[in-house]
Amino acid sequence: MQLRFRTRRQVRAALALVASLLLAVAGLVAGTTASASAAPSGVVTLAYAAWAPNTWYAVGARVTYQGVDYECIQAHTSLTGWEPPIVPALWKPVSGGGNPSPSPTPPSGAPGKPGNPSVTGTGSSSISLSWGASSGTVTGYRVYEGTSVRATVSGTSATVSGLGTCTTHTYTVKAYNNNGESAASGSVTGTTTGCPASGGKLPGAPYLYEGWGNPPNPATVMNATGVKQFTMAFMLSGGGCVPAWDGSRPLSGSADATAISQIKAAGGNVQISFGGWQGNKLGPNCSSSSAFASAVQQVINAYSPAAVDFDIENTDEFENEAVQDRILGGLKIVKQNNPNVKVVVTFGTSTTGPSWWGTRLINQSKALGVNIDNYTIMPFDFGGGANMYQNTVNAAEGLKNALKSAWGWSDAQAYAHMGISGMNGLSDQQELTSVSTWTQIRDYAKSKGLGRLAFWSVNRDRGCPGGGVVSNCSGIAQSDWDFTRVTAGF
Repeated sequence: MQLRFRTRRQVRAALALVASLLLAVAGLVAGTTASASAAPSGVVTLAYAAWAPNTWYAVGARVTYQGVDYECIQAHTSLTGWEPPIVPALWKPVSGGGNPSPSPTPPSGAPGKPGNPSVTGTGSSSISLSWGASSGTVTGYRVYEGTSVRATVSGTSATVSGLGTCTTHTYTVKAYNNNGESAASGSVTGTTTGCPASGGKLPGAPYLYEGWGNPPNPATVMNATGVKQFTMAFMLSGGGCVPAWDGSRPLSGSADATAISQIKAAGGNVQISFGGWQGNKLGPNCSSSSAFASAVQQVINAYSPAAVDFDIENTDEFENEAVQDRILGGLKIVKQNNPNVKVVVTFGTSTTGPSWWGTRLINQSKALGVNIDNYTIMPFDFGGGANMYQNTVNAAEGLKNALKSAWGWSDAQAYAHMGISGMNGLSDQQELTSVSTWTQIRDYAKSKGLGRLAFWSVNRDRGCPGGGVVSNCSGIAQSDWDFTRVTAGF
């Protein structure tokens, strides 16, 4: 059974505290625009630049840290606490330190280093480049991706073809003649076209859970509040890579299927949520991204939802690099095969924005070319204290900065790809979100153009002042469905 109460309070509080302390020291404001070049100097006696915090590093960039050379394997803006030996997801060691061994001194008579390349055009399967001419005698130029030659030309431009749609590639250029190759140019990164459109606003859709909490008839709630969508939770593993509601109820003939039929009969639609805090999840059980995508496709085929929401939490999915990447790879396939279905990832946050794991999830989605429509944070159980409105806004602004840093978006683009999923009434940590506070949060989301608003849960959208944190009411004084009415106004 999926529970967001009590069983996870202490664990989640500890995680939130660690994330808050890390981000308080590091800051999650977008880093400087300075870039570390992936190209070495070409002089074997010189070290790479020392690693530094608050610096943008492209894939292939090399640095020295404590006598060891490292190569960037995931583009990111560095933060204090993300030193290369600490974060193997971002850096790999390449030598004992100090000497850029992959690029020895060019032989005598070789051409000079070419000017840094730039991307002059992209297609669905190609990237075009140009660069400055080398000095000396030049026979031609070789375009490298890593250590592989992708093109050989006589002039100062080239088109690399045969690439995948919506894929990202990083190139350097070397000139050559009969005496040998020059030092490598600086690097440039380009992405092929054909990425599905992402972003776009979804209707307010509070979570509805059929597993406990006296689930209400959704049509009754729709008629009383005007809400048009619900986020149905949770799709788990029924054994291996087989999807099942709560891990036990089948796709057809379940209470969940009945509720979805009622919602659609009343003119609404659903977002279906996978994962959650606990339970036997598909991410760890599916052996590959393609298998995960196939499981998701079964659910899409069964219900034709407006969106699929991947609630990535806990150590089995969120704090597991291999599983994070497996899920992201699966979502890339899901989006390519279902361009009209929104893809949402939902994850926890600190009061200042995503934790290291949340930032990794964002950066890795960019690195893998995954077109996530919406990144939704859960601003509760995060040590929010008394002012849940302001701390929610602060967390959302931190998310905006992380998205801008990873994707190069404007404020408006980042907001359009963002969502907030709150917890009505009392949270597991006794944080209080009142109806008036939730109205403030909704109005902030509307004013900034956020793409999604949800809360946990409709089951709890009933008053029980002094009732504590329970499954069938909010723990505070309110009328039935007050939070749902506010959310319907999104």
